[in-house]
Amino acid sequence: MAHDYTIFDGLIISNWSRPVFEEMNAGGLAGANCTCAVWEGFEATMGNIARWKRMFKDNADLIVQARSAQDIRNAKAAGKTGIALGFQNSWPIEDDLDRVWLFHDVGVRTIQMTYNTQNLAGAGCWESTDPGLSDYGKRLVALLNEAGILIDLSHVGPQTSKDAAEVSKRPVAYTHVAPAGMKDHPRNKPDDMLKRISGTGGFVGVALYAPFLPKGDDSDLDDCLDTLEYVLNLLGPERVGLGTDFTQGYGADFFEWLRRDKGTGAGVAGPMKGTRPANPKGLDGMSEYPNLIQAMQQRGWDDSLIRNVMGENWLTFLDDAWTPA
Repeated sequence: MAHDYTIFDGLIISNWSRPVFEEMNAGGLAGANCTCAVWEGFEATMGNIARWKRMFKDNADLIVQARSAQDIRNAKAAGKTGIALGFQNSWPIEDDLDRVWLFHDVGVRTIQMTYNTQNLAGAGCWESTDPGLSDYGKRLVALLNEAGILIDLSHVGPQTSKDAAEVSKRPVAYTHVAPAGMKDHPRNKPDDMLKRISGTGGFVGVALYAPFLPKGDDSDLDDCLDTLEYVLNLLGPERVGLGTDFTQGYGADFFEWLRRDKGTGAGVAGPMKGTRPANPKGLDGMSEYPNLIQAMQQRGWDDSLIRNVMGENWLTFLDDAWTPA
């Protein structure tokens, strides 16, 4: 199904390769926040970014690096996908906050404060206790604000999230979350926190990752729409978009690595062994964004709402969020 919608995905963490980029192109994806670090420290993250620079060169017919929302719009016009690099952890900065500027210079545009567990900035959502944002974390927030790097709180603990949203002088985001009101899960966010983020001018990218949805691996397009509608009814039509959390190309070993503290420590997020979680039926990767659009149309969504949720809301938000102070 051909379409002219500008699609932006708030979080993709796939196994980056030309087949993944071809899948993005087939689905008409204009842009995405693409993870280039989770548990990696500074040196390994710089290696990942170097590999991205090579991928931009080798796949220039399909992808382009995006440093602004306008770059995403330009990528759409050129029939390509704009890739905005992002971290799912502030761990790559280690103890040298000056690296915020280095990462901004090489194109990093979104940094999540913590990933599941404790780090220098604060606590993750799987920690048994959350003492809140550290003094280091407060300094980090100030620098991210100044640089124009979006602060992501998706995997962050509740008190650390509240502190970061309060301390930040710029809007923050949940780039890829689902509502706890539909499924009780440590990664899902309660209504009051979704409202808190939206109410401070922030943004919520709705995760369509099957483990976060009520039916788990049995989820389908209707479940995706139910989840989007729950958040839209809670927050209104302007601060909501997609954050699918697609993991194309990865197997079970990758998920075991994600679920271990710092990648190698104790398991913190569910079973260590098993198969890769299923994608929702009818939304099995980036090539099937048109199926989601069609399902929205069949459910009677207004075309302007479809356009906003599929990407326009994100780009309006990122016009400001990615602009240095």
